Amino acid sequence: MIDTHTHCDSRSSEDFELMYTSGLDTVITCAYYPYRLMNEIVYLNHLERILKYDTKRAKEYGLDLKVALGIHPTNTEINPELIYENLYKYIENDEIIAIGEVGLENLTDAEYEIFKQQLIIADETNTKVIIHTPRKNKKEVLSEIKKVVNNYIDPKLVVIDHINKNVIEDVIDDKYTLGLTVQPQKMNVDEAIDILDDYGFDRFLLNSDISNKPSDPLSVVKTIRELDKLNYKKSEINKISHENAIKFFNL
Repeated sequence: MIDTHTHCDSRSSEDFELMYTSGLDTVITCAYYPYRLMNEIVYLNHLERILKYDTKRAKEYGLDLKVALGIHPTNTEINPELIYENLYKYIENDEIIAIGEVGLENLTDAEYEIFKQQLIIADETNTKVIIHTPRKNKKEVLSEIKKVVNNYIDPKLVVIDHINKNVIEDVIDDKYTLGLTVQPQKMNVDEAIDILDDYGFDRFLLNSDISNKPSDPLSVVKTIRELDKLNYKKSEINKISHENAIKFFNL
């Protein structure tokens, strides 16, 4: 099984062990700094910690931790040039599988500019992108995200994450891959299964988005086990369990 969106730098080693022993083989961790940033050096240190330390820490417990790095929309109060420079380096050295998570939150000018520049980097380098959508004003912000994405990158390189029932109709007919986040206060297992029932298994990735906020490191496992218990076809379960992620991220 693959959890396609986490923030493992915020999680304990015990969580890694639990995730692995419960059936997760691969986990994708994304950049997000939940505290006030003093400058871009602090943020670069955050990225380097994920890349060099958390991958090693996870491996000790059996997890294959893949990395997506970028400037989260809530971290846009920095000078981004140093981060752009390092993103090119990470991509060239095959150290990351995607730029992420990026996107919009409060629709500030800085968010738009930094989001746009990261999409340009991704499009230039044919790199996949993990895009954040916020809890508040999701429909409005998603509309703005789509406008930016369609101007700067091939939608086939993009996963738009944290999609729920309220916005699914806004994106289902586009070429994006869509992320379902099973997490307290976002979506429960039954809601995720309802979306899969209505729209099929081909377009979706499944994740827990575990972070410093209330999270369930086993939400992906629980969703897959519930699908199995409900006697869904194994071929369909395999798509959302791992096959879609392997195909999209070239794992």
